[in-house]
Amino acid sequence: MRLVLSGLRAPTALVFLSATVVSAFVPAGNQALSSHRSSSFTAVESQQQQQQNSGFGQTSSWSTDYCNSHSRLSMSTTTKQSESTMFDGPMALTKERDACGVGFIANTQSGEEFGTHKVLQEGLSALGCMEHRGACGGDGVSGDGAGVMTQIPWKLFKDYKSESCPQPGVGQIFLPRDQERRDAIKEVIENVCKANELEFIGWREVPVDTAVLGPLARAAAPSIWQFFVKSPERLNNDDDARDGFERTLYLVRRRFDVERKKLGLVWDDDDGEVYVASFSSRTIVYKGMVQSCVLPEFYKDLKDPDYTTKFVIYHRRFSTNTSPRWPLAQPMRVVGHNGEINTLLGNVNWIKAREASKGKSDDMDLVDFDNTDNIVTMCNTQDIPAVLEPLVDLSRSDSANLDGVFELMCQSRHRAPCALMALVPTAYENEPSLKNNPEIVDFYKFHGGLLEAWDGPALLVFSDGKSIGASLDRNGLRPARFSIKKDGTVYMMSETGVIPNLDEADIVQKGRLGPGQMINVDLVTGEFKDNIKIKSEIASRHPYGEWITNQRKDIEPLEFPTTRLYDDVTATFAQGSFGWGLEDIGMQISDMAGSAKETTYSMGDDAPIAVLSERPHPLYSYFKQRFAQVTNPPIDPLREGVVMSLGMTLGKKESIYKVSEKGARLIHLKSPVLNAAEMEHIADFAKPENGGFKQTTLSTRYDLTAGPAGIKTSIDELCNKAVEEVRAGAEVLVLSDFAADQATLDATTYVSPLLAVGAVHHRLIEEGLRMDVGIIAETGAAWSTHHFACLVGYGANAVHPYLALETVRQWHGLPRTQSMMAAGKLIETSLEEAQQNYRVAIENGLLKILSKMGISLLTSYSGAQIFEAVGIGSEVIDRCFKGTTSRVGGMSLEEIASETVTMRPEASAAMKKLINYGYYKPVPKLGEYHINSSDLTKLLHKAIGLNKSVSAATNRDELENDGVNPANAADYEIFRKSMETAPLANLRDLLDFKSDRPSIPIDEVEPIAEIMKRFCTGAMSLGALSREAHETLAIAINRVGGKSNSGEGGEDTIRGKPINDVDEKGRSPTFPHLAGLKNGDSANSYIHQVASGRFGVTPEFLVTAKQLEIKMAQGAKPGEGGQLPGPKISEYIAGLRASKPGVTLISPPPHHDIYSIEDLAQLIHDLHAVNEKAGVSVKLVSSIGIGTVACGVAKANADVIQISGGDGGTGASPLSSIKHAGCPWELGLTEAHSALLNNGLRDRVTLRVDGGIRTGRDIMIASMMGAEEYGFGTIAMIAEGCVMARVCHLNTCPVGVTSQKEELRKKFPGTPEHVVNFFYFVAEETRNLMAHLGYSKFEDLIGRTDLLVESDGQKDRIVKSKGMNLEPFFAGAPNTKDDRSFLLSNENQLPKKDAVHVNGFSSDLDRKVSSHPAVKKVIESNEGEAAVDFVINNTDRSTGAMLSGDIARVHGNRGFRGTINLEFRGSAGQSFGAFVLPGLNLRLVGEANDYVGKGMHGGEIVVVPEADAGFVAADSSIIGNACLYGATGGDFHANGRAGERFCVRNSGSFAVVEGAGDHCCEYMTGGVVVVLGSVGRNVGAGMTGGIGYFYDADNSFEEQVNGEIVKVQRVVTPEGEAQLKNIVERHFEKTGSERAEEILNNWDQELGKFWQVYPPSEANTSVVKEVDVLIDQLRVSASAPDGDMCFLPVGGEELSEDQTARCAD
Repeated sequence: MRLVLSGLRAPTALVFLSATVVSAFVPAGNQALSSHRSSSFTAVESQQQQQQNSGFGQTSSWSTDYCNSHSRLSMSTTTKQSESTMFDGPMALTKERDACGVGFIANTQSGEEFGTHKVLQEGLSALGCMEHRGACGGDGVSGDGAGVMTQIPWKLFKDYKSESCPQPGVGQIFLPRDQERRDAIKEVIENVCKANELEFIGWREVPVDTAVLGPLARAAAPSIWQFFVKSPERLNNDDDARDGFERTLYLVRRRFDVERKKLGLVWDDDDGEVYVASFSSRTIVYKGMVQSCVLPEFYKDLKDPDYTTKFVIYHRRFSTNTSPRWPLAQPMRVVGHNGEINTLLGNVNWIKAREASKGKSDDMDLVDFDNTDNIVTMCNTQDIPAVLEPLVDLSRSDSANLDGVFELMCQSRHRAPCALMALVPTAYENEPSLKNNPEIVDFYKFHGGLLEAWDGPALLVFSDGKSIGASLDRNGLRPARFSIKKDGTVYMMSETGVIPNLDEADIVQKGRLGPGQMINVDLVTGEFKDNIKIKSEIASRHPYGEWITNQRKDIEPLEFPTTRLYDDVTATFAQGSFGWGLEDIGMQISDMAGSAKETTYSMGDDAPIAVLSERPHPLYSYFKQRFAQVTNPPIDPLREGVVMSLGMTLGKKESIYKVSEKGARLIHLKSPVLNAAEMEHIADFAKPENGGFKQTTLSTRYDLTAGPAGIKTSIDELCNKAVEEVRAGAEVLVLSDFAADQATLDATTYVSPLLAVGAVHHRLIEEGLRMDVGIIAETGAAWSTHHFACLVGYGANAVHPYLALETVRQWHGLPRTQSMMAAGKLIETSLEEAQQNYRVAIENGLLKILSKMGISLLTSYSGAQIFEAVGIGSEVIDRCFKGTTSRVGGMSLEEIASETVTMRPEASAAMKKLINYGYYKPVPKLGEYHINSSDLTKLLHKAIGLNKSVSAATNRDELENDGVNPANAADYEIFRKSMETAPLANLRDLLDFKSDRPSIPIDEVEPIAEIMKRFCTGAMSLGALSREAHETLAIAINRVGGKSNSGEGGEDTIRGKPINDVDEKGRSPTFPHLAGLKNGDSANSYIHQVASGRFGVTPEFLVTAKQLEIKMAQGAKPGEGGQLPGPKISEYIAGLRASKPGVTLISPPPHHDIYSIEDLAQLIHDLHAVNEKAGVSVKLVSSIGIGTVACGVAKANADVIQISGGDGGTGASPLSSIKHAGCPWELGLTEAHSALLNNGLRDRVTLRVDGGIRTGRDIMIASMMGAEEYGFGTIAMIAEGCVMARVCHLNTCPVGVTSQKEELRKKFPGTPEHVVNFFYFVAEETRNLMAHLGYSKFEDLIGRTDLLVESDGQKDRIVKSKGMNLEPFFAGAPNTKDDRSFLLSNENQLPKKDAVHVNGFSSDLDRKVSSHPAVKKVIESNEGEAAVDFVINNTDRSTGAMLSGDIARVHGNRGFRGTINLEFRGSAGQSFGAFVLPGLNLRLVGEANDYVGKGMHGGEIVVVPEADAGFVAADSSIIGNACLYGATGGDFHANGRAGERFCVRNSGSFAVVEGAGDHCCEYMTGGVVVVLGSVGRNVGAGMTGGIGYFYDADNSFEEQVNGEIVKVQRVVTPEGEAQLKNIVERHFEKTGSERAEEILNNWDQELGKFWQVYPPSEANTSVVKEVDVLIDQLRVSASAPDGDMCFLPVGGEELSEDQTARCAD
């Protein structure tokens, strides 16, 4: 029997009621449609009848037939997986992402002409020591990729050389294994070479050992060959560097694929790979799908002593795919890339735009020196498909595309460092280190106008055979260390310590690459060039500054006009026609113009997605912003805005491959947001005497009489006219929807500016004209930050929001606005200031949107199309948004036109007010439907027996059972029915169930208790919630056997113990603020969250968890950090978070120690080390590409992956983030489940989902899409009393759920029983559905998408579009009906809930330390001392974390009374000393990598170099990036320099280093940091507590400080001097620091070189300001062995003997 459950949601009539419209628009006599929403959603009458225009469901020329086809298709069987839309998008986004370890070694002095074999051996050893930065395929053996690039080993190839050709061209190629295919390809290669005068010398089969390969690698392994060619005789005029020969080899290589495809030699199977790894007379690449150690075993050449070279680039890959292809291994042909290009789609589009002119001859001379020079320097010769393979292609990886462009630029006479400087620029604006090098700044200004940066986290190692070097992205979000030996050998590596047997005495310099920095080694002369030297040398080759002065025109900000464009009636009509609502003015314009900030809101997004809404939406609402998670990090616009820029250009852009003065001829804009005065200034540049930048304005308006079909004609005419104007010389194109008067508004409608910009942009690309012109969108339909981001993202260079600025002027002049200013409720502003505020708010909002994708420059975001469309049909995508992912179909052009017209107000004098659509705040009966309405809360409260008037503030203590009424199943059924008959809101509302078996009695279904074990509460923090709400939820979910979640912010340690002191009234003295308790209850959250702010993360917090969750993103604002407003930071909350009461807390975006997949793997490793019994979950948010991200997370050894919907979130968040970032979980969950199954990884992880889950029906659908656990957020809050007041961010919750105010917390009405009742009802509903479907075991439903179908009736209810189609997307889900093995753990075939990943060899040292008898004895006895020594390597990671966990489990954070002293010698791996606590002292003699002291809570870490080191310690890097991140205590001393982000979020550690990189003390909330050397910029950004002391020998410090919050002064108080001196003395005694000794020996003179940095919260402390109160003690150390603070008596010259012992001084 096949059972279909239909009718679960009753069809609803259209909500848009017809109204009288202009006679030319709608035929007379049209009857209004009625509307019914069940009892809670009555028909809308007077206001809508007056306000709503027709457009939906009319029979006029604008009407659309909304009846969908009645298809009922199985979601996983009707369409082939290859045809599914699930993984639509560029390969680098949806199929495969990667990260890695990379480095190089160069020695030009040793050996003969062709170098030494030792260089190669060292490179291979270094590669092996970075194995942990890579990963393996699904078989666990085949590596994701490893490889080396070297000089061509001429000794090895001596048989292919001759006197006439001492250095031939050498090709390394992957060929099919099948001999017939292989021979055919060889013939093509030989013929192409011959046709281009390259005499063929011969073939060489590369000797390999396939036996060492893993099964996956062996099955895909190509046949690997080399071929050799002579230089053409006609190249007798080649230069000394043989650049002409290299260009010919390059161009001929790009001919190979063209010719083989012409001959049909293309095979789509596992033996069709044809790939040229390298073809050069200088360099060669050996790479493959292998692990690091296997590479030299597989390629026998690499072990041959005749393989000599002067350099080697090595690379180990971590792919998110388990079946990566051999060609994707690195190095590429010129680059080894560790990172991700966030702007790839835009970069590829812009490169193609440069090359789109196809008019060149197919007959190209690829040999002649001058001709090949011309080919590679002209943009329009790079994409002639008949001659050369495409330069870029979205079917390739981001690294391959970058390599392609970089290689071409190297061939076009750019030196390799120059090309990389242009492609990946540093943040040169206001960079103090460049103040003496204006030529470098001018270089970047010039090239920034021509070329969009390839932006994203990247460490790039490169060589063109003439030089070798490395460069870091502008944010410094990859580790990069280097060392230089006495013999001139340069070692550059992702991790230090990877070169074995490197004698520290031979090292003369140790350093690191900072953000945007570069190093370079000339392979001819051997000269090492640091960042400034190489860049100055490159920048001095042309007079860039002179060119800019002569040619560039700058638009500086001009005053805003004060004159109104329209009268109020016309302005309101215009606003209405463009889709403005009352909320847009009352919330967004008011906040932006009034305070220069975006609107902050809360409680997520519970309104329907735009395509399902029964209200008209601007087109922007159908586009969801993409964001960075896991494989690349978001960046921080709030604290690290120094690396970001909104600068844009207008005008014609010249070739990027050929530098000339013409390249500087552009109009430069500081901001993309223009006002009328600036528009006039731009127009003035059209005059010949002002530059001659011809400008054309094209109107996007068209007659209403044309009907919906008129939009297509209008777009065609617009695009044709744009092409015509650009061909006629226009360099600035203004697309304008401006209507001069009411008559024009009455008679015309408009093409959405987003459609217009996208259509014109892509049409100009196709015509090869896009680089010739800049586009300005002049529109009345842009007011939100999201609108501007969409317009720029789809090709606009700038936006003139004339109606938004008009609205600001209108708002400013309102009597209400003026009276609020007068009353102090709004900041008093002038009209000019209000408009400027608006622009600032938009600009800051754009920076935020860029940053969440990890993009720094608006020029790189422009045209990058970093969105996913939800509800847009293929016709629209193909025409206007080519390349954008839209996986469920949706709106056509005509439907968009109809929706646009529906926004129009009535053309009557009575219509003078805007509609309140209620998109943000619910408007009862009249506005947008909101799921979590007050009606819903009332229904649920009644069902679960909750009376919101019963609380501690009223009479709860007097009532039986604390006033909890009996739960009522009938009332829950009413609640459930109200959900089913409500308007459509989510994609799952369009689905129904289809069974493959008969129904069964409900008593055969597994019990409620088993189902509730799968329930979880959302990650809502204590702070966002009150104690009452947070603890009640935890107790309730623990009672039913589910999983509670702490959220970000820590938990009180008292919650770690069971509650056993409950009296007969359900009260506990331990938790006096709670009611309804039972003995045995637990308030300890099952899941403890580790978020980017690290609030509350201590060793005890970590070891008392049963699961640890890493928050990579959150539904309300993915790509951003959390925020907790100051009024919610009570003394209690501040104590838990180690912060200051009343000071707003903003978490950084997740990038400090989780900025790539391998760094997330490291954090997972850290957490598995400190708590081996706890699983680790990773929280992601739904977005296109989440499938491949989930695969990476699984390979990083996570135990649980949580997929959150983009509509989630309860706390404070920017409104635009709530509404426009993240996608429905239905898409993300199914994609993740499918990708994990396809890659053989599904059995490694449990999938959890959350975001708007409210009912058993939601649970069933989520399970069929692949989820095994289910999170409840907002609905769980409602179940404990939330009334959806939506004021969580204001601390004014009327029922105390989200308030920290004592008087409001007393009004909290909830008890654990209320929440348990809700979970019981949901589980029982789930059981009923299971019985209907015939399933007794819940797990049998997981992953069964074949049991889901599209509902005919529900699709018929879609008001706007007949193009929605979910079936192609869900068809991509694998059929799991028969194979259920993924439900068991892959390692031991246990249920996944019982399996936890265990760290491998990288924790062996940690285990050895923890199991040492002397160490164990001290922990067990809690007294005495142990001292043990160990040798450590870079592969030993998280050392100390396991021991810290062992101590914390027994003694908590501060209960350990013993002392354990551990000394290590060598190079420590990542996270050395993580989570150490009082009594544990670590000393490292050697060096360390990133994350030293992560989460340090006490004790001591000392890092010193070897005693015989040949370098100056104070000038050399000794520890890596993000050290002491999230530290809460302890003392730290390093005799050397730290990397970037030192002491970020330090809240209690006392730390000393001798220099640091950028962002030192960022987000610091406590502790003391002393830096005895220079620092990078942005010191103290976001610092709200603690003190910093900085030694400034050259007076350069002040310009490095971010002065937004902190103040800077000399050390002015005796207490400050005493604190600093004693810390420096302690540093000297611990490390023997020469720098500290020099300072102490001349203390009186040196003290004046120190700066003290402090935030306002420390302004009145004795170390900052002389105070009248007598201070008895002064902190000079974070902790002593007993866990107490170490103090120095004020005025005492020396410490007493007792104090000396306590402070270990």
